[in-house]
Amino acid sequence: MGRATYRLGTIESVEQQNSGGRTAAVPPVVSETKPKESSKEVARGFIAEWTVTILLLLFGTTTLVQAFVIPTGSMEDTLLIGDHLLVDKLAYAPAGAISKNFLPYTPVKRGDIIVFRYPVDIQQTFVKRCIGVPGDHIRLLNKQVYLNGHLLNEPYVVHKSSYIEAYRDNFPGEPNSMISPDAVTMLEKNVVNGEVVVPPDHYFAMGDNRDSSLDSRYWGFVPRENIIGKPLIIYWSYDAPTEALSSPSIGIDHIMDLATHFFTKTRWSRTLNLIHGYNLN
Repeated sequence: MGRATYRLGTIESVEQQNSGGRTAAVPPVVSETKPKESSKEVARGFIAEWTVTILLLLFGTTTLVQAFVIPTGSMEDTLLIGDHLLVDKLAYAPAGAISKNFLPYTPVKRGDIIVFRYPVDIQQTFVKRCIGVPGDHIRLLNKQVYLNGHLLNEPYVVHKSSYIEAYRDNFPGEPNSMISPDAVTMLEKNVVNGEVVVPPDHYFAMGDNRDSSLDSRYWGFVPRENIIGKPLIIYWSYDAPTEALSSPSIGIDHIMDLATHFFTKTRWSRTLNLIHGYNLN
């Protein structure tokens, strides 16, 4: 397969600003213990994932699977700058009368990592984690996400700063930085009792690098029709800078870097790793 011709998003950064507002009271934590999967179930799931992966690699085209590269750190440490992904475009496709019986169609679920067209500019492609599905109530208090009144257990989240930023970390609230018109509409029409309510056929998505992610807090919901698919596998991971990956063309500096450091800068431990979501249900 040739080099990726599509790129995931643009450089995503959110400037921190001082907060002057009060911190809302934190509701009680509700902990839920999930039953452990049996070793047989885990083994079957592992075999099924690799079977689908191999079939897509052998027979897939841009209709079934597509290559992308991560140019920013908004999904660290789940996905790193320079991770090259294969994205399963069948996963969320509408199921046909016959194909639904043998193809792995699934609905978008909370905790899934999704690839989608950026609502502000559909020429750009983003990757984030789905936090809320239609009907869900979401809010953040002191960086912690509450979904339908329950504190989420999010072991994948990275906080690289202890600083509490008013809008980013206590959401929804009064924006203290620039947000898109869709985000303004979200705050005006989809906030009930201090929580964002996800409307039908839309999803609320956030980056795992929660303090440095341009996500639904800043540009609103992800329309269902914008979702392309789900990342399946990291087929190659290379430690390259953002500027080398965000350009639409391959620069001479990047070519020289590859020629000189291919073996030393390839992250061999990440190459051929399957990509998993996290069950937030």
